[in-house]
Parts: sequence; C-alpha cells; structure tokens
Amino acid sequence: MRVAAVQFAAGEDVTANLATCLRMIDAASAAGAELIVLPEFCNHLSWYPDRETARLRACTLDGGFLRAVAARAARHGAYVKLNVTVAREDGRTTVTSLLYGPDGSLLGQADKLTLMGAEGDHMDPGTERGPVIDTPLGRIGLYACMEGVTSDVCRDLTLRGAQLLLNSLNSFATDEASLHIPVRAAENKVWVVAANKVGPLLPEALTPAIAERLGVPPEQVHGAGESQIVAPDGTVVAKGPRTGEAVVVADIDLSLADVKTRPDGTDILAVRRPSLYRPIASPPVERTAPPGAAECRVAVVADADPLPGTAEAAAAGAELIVLPELAFGAADRAEVAGLLAKALSGTPAYAVTSVRDGDAHAGLVVSAQGEAGVQLQLHRTGRHPWAVRLGEEVAVLELPFGRLAVVVGDDAVTVETFRLAAIADADVVAVPRSSGEAWETSLGLPERSAENRLNIVSAWTEGGLVLDLTGDFTLWTAWEGPFTGRISHPVVTEAGPGLTTGTVRPAQAVNRFVSKNTDLVNGRAWRALGALTETAP
Repeated sequence: MRVAAVQFAAGEDVTANLATCLRMIDAASAAGAELIVLPEFCNHLSWYPDRETARLRACTLDGGFLRAVAARAARHGAYVKLNVTVAREDGRTTVTSLLYGPDGSLLGQADKLTLMGAEGDHMDPGTERGPVIDTPLGRIGLYACMEGVTSDVCRDLTLRGAQLLLNSLNSFATDEASLHIPVRAAENKVWVVAANKVGPLLPEALTPAIAERLGVPPEQVHGAGESQIVAPDGTVVAKGPRTGEAVVVADIDLSLADVKTRPDGTDILAVRRPSLYRPIASPPVERTAPPGAAECRVAVVADADPLPGTAEAAAAGAELIVLPELAFGAADRAEVAGLLAKALSGTPAYAVTSVRDGDAHAGLVVSAQGEAGVQLQLHRTGRHPWAVRLGEEVAVLELPFGRLAVVVGDDAVTVETFRLAAIADADVVAVPRSSGEAWETSLGLPERSAENRLNIVSAWTEGGLVLDLTGDFTLWTAWEGPFTGRISHPVVTEAGPGLTTGTVRPAQAVNRFVSKNTDLVNGRAWRALGALTETAP
C-alpha cells in the first residue's frame, strides 16, 4: 500500500489550520496515498496563555473541525490520522491522535500519555493506553511526539500486535528525525510513518521571550520537518525536507513487520522476560543515591590480545575499561579475573568483559583486587544457545566514579534492559557485546543513552562506542554552548580497533528532565504499560 506523511505549519487561526489540513490531505491523495498521517496539534499552536483558552480552542469529536476531516477522508476513500486537542465531556482537555477510515468513521483514538513541558500546564495527559486498530490494511497503533522519545509506548503497541505505528509530531528537535523516529521501527521491527510540523511553533509576538526561557535561539523554535517513512530494519525509505511543506510518500509491505528475527534466528519479542520488567510498569521511585563523579575517564579495548591495551589504558588513568564480549575466548571466569587483575595492578581502574561461566553468559567486572561484580545475561539468544542460566535483575555496582550497570551481549537489543538500569539509578552502563545488526550500533545504543539518561561504554571485536551525556539537555534552563537542534542525543565517540579513550559524565545521569515537568524515566506512563509485563499467549 502507499502511505504518506505530510508536513506543514499551523498557527493560531483554527479555520486557516483546517483549510491547510484539508489541502494537504488532498495533495497526499493525489499522490496515491491510501493512508495519510498529519502532524501533532493540527488545530492550533501547542502554546496557550491559560487552561481556559486551551479548552476554548480545542476540538470536540462531533465538532466542525473533525467532521470536515472525516468527510475529506471519505471523499478520497483514505485512512487519515491526525492529532488535535480535544475538549472532553468530563472537563479534561487532551492531546489526542485520531484515525479516520475511508468511509469517514472514527476507527480509534489515543490520548497522549506523556505531555511535553508547558503542555502539562494547560492540558491533561491520557489515562489509558491507546488501541491497536485492526483494519483491512493491517494492525495500526497511534502515538504522538513525546511518546516516541522513549521506548515504552511503541513497545507496548508492538506487543499488542501493531505492524504500523503512526506518529504525529510538533517538534523543533532535529534528533527526532535522526534518532527517535527511525529507532522505534528498528527496535520493534515495525513500520513507522511520522509527520512533523514546519514553521513557527510559538506565537510570533511571544517567541523571543519564550525562546529565551527555553534557552533556544528564536529562529530555531520552528518545526524541524523531516517527516519520514521507516522500514522495520530502520531504513528511512522516504524523508521530507528540513523546512517547508511536503508530502512524503512510499509504498510499503506490512508483512515485513511480521518477521521479528535477527540474523541468528533470535526472535526479539519471544526472548523477552515480562516478569523482569515489572519495575517499568510500577509507580516511579525517586532517586536517593547521590550523583556520580563530574567526569570519568574511560577506554574501549578492541584487540585480539586485550591485555596490553587494558594495562596501557589503566596506567594512563582510565577508570573504566570495556572489552568485547568473550574477549578471552574459552578462558574460565577465574582465569579471566586473574589476567585482568594483573593488567590493572597498581591502578584504581575497573575492566569489564564477559565470560562463559558454565551454562551462563556472565558479564565480569574486575579491579586490581580481583572480581568486583558479575551480571548474568538476562535473555536467551541464538548466538549462544548454551547460555540457559539467566540473570534475574539488572545489578548496579557502587564504584568510585558512580553507579555502574553491565548489559551483557545481546541483552543490548532488548530495550527494557536499559530501562531497568535507569530505574535502578545507574549512571554508567558497560556493554561488552558483538557488533550485531547495523541499527543496533547507529541507532540502538545512542537511543538507550538518550531516552534513559545513561552514559554508555560499549565494545565489540571491531571497535566500540563511548556515549557521553551532555550537560546541554534540559530545556527551560540556559545551555552551556550554542543550541544545535539536538536535545537528548549523547556525545558520540566512535572507537576503532585497538585502544580508544574518552570521557563520560556520571553526574549528568541524575538530570532526566528534558523540559518542564517532563522526566524521561520517572515520567513514564507506567499505568498504561501493562503489555510490557504480560506473557504472550
């Protein structure tokens, strides 16, 4: 089928905004689209002076704005997804995604569960998860903007059978297009169609003052565009421009979203362990651990003989050194611990790799004094069929530079693993692994850092990544440097073969507020994430 993501600007004139919506639906239909996705806040700018105005400008489900959209869907015989504010009969004003069918009927609606910044001042979050809508085209899930900045909502929709996820955005962040949108397709092996705004996102007269409060240049408080259609392997098959209206179209095969296996035959959903994920769907608990160190020197050693590089890194002052998984081949746990302890002798450094420990794949943390911690792999994997004894939690070690978690091997592919590390208040995560599929490195690890506020140091045979949490993160506070358009993306250092050094900032993991009232970890929509902890039938 042919799908379209359309991007455009919407201002404070509701009548003009409706006209734009209808015009863009017409344009997408003329391009042959059977399903059309519009941006978030199609009816009005997301900014309001007070709750009363927000409610006054909101749509009603039987009002003229949505009746016109429904009629236009019926005229073209197309599915249309859009997002507007809705005045509910119970007094709430919600940010709601709606899907209209080719006969103009409302097929499903989903209230936004996680509001961004000032949205929470004037609107109300959703109280229950949105539906997965079974249509002749396929099974469709709806989400909006901030719900896609973390993994929870899209994972929940996927577990309930969605093949196609439709995202409406109202964002000036450029890392939406470069990271948050495509990773949701790849990590769940589903299709994603995402439509973002262009043009001003704030009232023109108020933009300078609001931009100053946000710590963002006024000219960059515009929708970031780059609406896109993403395949289940993370490939962006069509993308719009950074600025200006656009209709982005592609022909897609939804059956590709039914294949959930990695190249080694591992089914990414079948290996999940829902009982381990209960903390994600439980009430958040505030952190009590103090912040970690302001900086921590780290190293990646990707070498067939890792001991010389480990010794060199430790002698040069590295506090955390990460090696690939099974870096010492068939050597047993005690032997590996002894070899690494000798390489670290006389230094305060810690080294991390993994070993085969009988019928378990174990992450091993070693200091000059010997073994300092062990983390068993949590999920089965086709690459290591012998690893059948699994861990029961993500453990966190208290080390001089901060709180360290270890994610072992293919546990890095399961999004919930890092979520658990963040909930356990880890500051740094060491990831000894193999190289895996391309998306796992280019999108997966950076997203695990961004959405959970975790510093990550990962190594595999050919190289590695050092993902450092920038201090320029929280909107509504002054930034240390110029605003680049990227909000949550970590600073990336790519490691090649041999020894690579870098720096991470454990103390930055404490700050999880991406904007006013919006905590990436404790602000998760835990009440609506039941599918994460349910065992598949």
